Amino acid sequence: MKTIVTLTLNPAIDGSSEAETVRHTNKVRTSNERYDPGGGGINVARVLGELGAEALAVYLAGGATGDVLDALLDERGVARRRIEIKDHTRISHVVFERSSGREYRFVAEGPELQETEIAACLDAISKIDCDYLVASGSLPRGTPDDFYGRVVDIAARNGAKLVLDTSGKALKATLDHGGVHLVKPSHGEFEMLVGRELDGFDAIGEAAQELVAKGCAEMIAVTLGHHGALLASPEGLVHRDVPKVEVKSAVGAGDSFVAGMTFGLATGLSPEDAFLMGMAAGTAAVLTPGTDLCKKADVERLFAELKKS
Repeated sequence: MKTIVTLTLNPAIDGSSEAETVRHTNKVRTSNERYDPGGGGINVARVLGELGAEALAVYLAGGATGDVLDALLDERGVARRRIEIKDHTRISHVVFERSSGREYRFVAEGPELQETEIAACLDAISKIDCDYLVASGSLPRGTPDDFYGRVVDIAARNGAKLVLDTSGKALKATLDHGGVHLVKPSHGEFEMLVGRELDGFDAIGEAAQELVAKGCAEMIAVTLGHHGALLASPEGLVHRDVPKVEVKSAVGAGDSFVAGMTFGLATGLSPEDAFLMGMAAGTAAVLTPGTDLCKKADVERLFAELKKS
C-alpha cells in the first residue's frame, strides 16, 4: 500500500481545556489544557498513523503559529510537507463545561491565501505519487470554490483516487465537476448541498443515489450523528446504526470516519466493510476528550462489533 496523502488548506492549532462554568464577562479559569495539530486533512493523517498506515500530511501554514503547528506534527510523528504562506495559521479552541457537560467550540476563520500560494499548493500535489488523496477541510479566504475540482483532475492524471470532505460552495462545485471517489458530508451539509430538507433514511438515500448515478461521486457516505451513517454506491444503499457509547467529545469524529473508511479501502476491504471501518473510527473518536482522536484498540473493537451486528 502506497502512502496515503492528505491535503489541508486551512489547518489549525487545536487547543482544548475544561472549566467548571463558562460565563460571559468574568474570567473563565481552565484546566487540563492540551494542544494538537488540527484541521481536516491533518486529523485524517493522525488517525491513519494510529491505524498503522503510512500517511503524508500536506498543508499550508505561515507565521509563528505555522512553526508551532510544525512542531506539534513532529511531536506526534506525522510525516509532513509544509507549503509556506504569508498569513498566520489559525488557532481554535474547545472548552468542556463540567457543570453542564456541554462543549463549546471556538473555530477561527483562518488566513487569506494569495494566488501564488494556491498555485504552489496545486504544483506540490501534482508531484506526489499516491493511490489515495484525501482533501479535507474548509477553503481559506481567497481560494476559488472550484479549487478541489482542480485537485480532482490532478489526482486523475496521477492515477490517484480522491476522497473529499468539505462543505458549502466548495462541496457543490466539486461534485458538479464530478470524478470524486468518495465524499463524506454530514446530514446538514448534505441537505445544504441538495437544497432541501431530507427527512428519514429513504429521502437521504434517494438523493445520494441520484448523485452517484450522475457521476458526481462513486460513493457518498452521509454521517447522521447518533442515527448512524448511510452509504450510497453503485452496489446500492447501506444504513447502519452507530454503536452505543459514552460521548466525551465530538471533535474529530468526522475526520476519523474519513480516515477509517479510506484506510479500509486502501487495505482492500469491500466498500461496505470500509464503511463500517469508518463508522468504527468515527465512534471511537467520541470516546476521547477534547482534541484527542480515536485509538486503534477502540476502532478494532467497534469494527468487530459492527461486523457481528
